Amino acid sequence: MRKTVTSAVLTAAAAPGDMQLVRRALARDGDAFRTIIKTHNQRLYRIARGVVRNDSEAEDIVQEAYVRAFAHLDTFRGESSLATWLSRIVLNEALGRLRKRRRTVAMPENPQAEIIKFPLNPSDDPERTMAQRQILELVERATDSLPDVYRTVFVARVIEGLSIEETAEMLSVRPETVKTRLHRARALVRKALDDQIGSVLLDAFPFAGRRCDRLTEAVMTRLGF
Repeated sequence: MRKTVTSAVLTAAAAPGDMQLVRRALARDGDAFRTIIKTHNQRLYRIARGVVRNDSEAEDIVQEAYVRAFAHLDTFRGESSLATWLSRIVLNEALGRLRKRRRTVAMPENPQAEIIKFPLNPSDDPERTMAQRQILELVERATDSLPDVYRTVFVARVIEGLSIEETAEMLSVRPETVKTRLHRARALVRKALDDQIGSVLLDAFPFAGRRCDRLTEAVMTRLGF
């Protein structure tokens, strides 16, 4: 395990359930491994995706991080939550990949984005669904355009919902640094959205298709037609 994974000042002890899962996994309980993976997949994927901005590479990073974590599971002492411990391993792996990539090839300009999950109900209102998807795409592009130092904090705090302390621990920085970077990241995202949002706002509250037809028929019925 890299030293950076376990050397930070820890802020939140692991829950009893974490320690129980770890003990079961150390005993080679397959269900314990499966539970750990399913519980943390989404968070770890989003963290990796926030760093490398590439879907398939993020998946590969998470897989590699799990292998590393499980190979060194006996070093987990419960001083931090299992989620934080795993997140830091993923972050270290993702940053390492990013540094290696930059030494060899340029970053892709428009990688596919799949970070934030928007609540959609496509069968009920396709016009609103389309508008929501447009907004989602704008937010994802704005997030992807952030410099690395801000993007990682933004993904951890805003998208993944980690606390200031958890984010600081994961990044091995002070909580004040997280707050400063988050403030800057939000400002940059807001500016990016302001520059692009005009056309999307035209469709933000759609009233066409089924909704329009439904209202039209209701009024016509009341008018006696």
